[in-house]
Amino acid sequence: MRSVTYSMGISLDGYIVGPHNDFGWTAPDEEVSRFVTDEIRETGVHLLGRRLYETMLFWETAAQDPSLDASMLEWAALWKPLPKVVFSTTLSTVQGNARLASGGLAEEIERLRAEPAQGDIAIGGATLAAEAAALGLIDEYRARVYPVLVGGGIPFFPQHERRVDLELVETRTFGSRVVHLRYRVARQAVV
Repeated sequence: MRSVTYSMGISLDGYIVGPHNDFGWTAPDEEVSRFVTDEIRETGVHLLGRRLYETMLFWETAAQDPSLDASMLEWAALWKPLPKVVFSTTLSTVQGNARLASGGLAEEIERLRAEPAQGDIAIGGATLAAEAAALGLIDEYRARVYPVLVGGGIPFFPQHERRVDLELVETRTFGSRVVHLRYRVARQAVV
């Protein structure tokens, strides 16, 4: 069965975006960029909320931007054809290889898990991830922790007042002092 993953860059105090919608501190260096590119290679479909979808629209035409380096162009070449499902109550159309979700989050994930396709089901955006976490749908949390305290903003971890036990699967420290933490949700065996 395909895993549902939630992966983003976060501050040490747990935020993906700072108090003034600033996330420039998550700009990856070359080593982290290669890692993120390799991670997207393992993704079969990406689920996005409206805000993240609109932010990521840049990558639909990124190949035309002469200021991008080779690693950014490589990432864009992987991102653009990647199937995307956008969850929005305000958008009526989406661009590129994206479609609007036709059902609720649980129904979409159930449908995607049942497909014979390869690759993880990645979730992007804190609001959508919080909903998935509250429904117990996230299988892995992947955090790239940046050595900065931003003091507030949008948290990486959903605030849903229930305990979730995790198993550490992988760690990696990059030369830029960014630390990757990959945790799998510890599920109770059904007897």
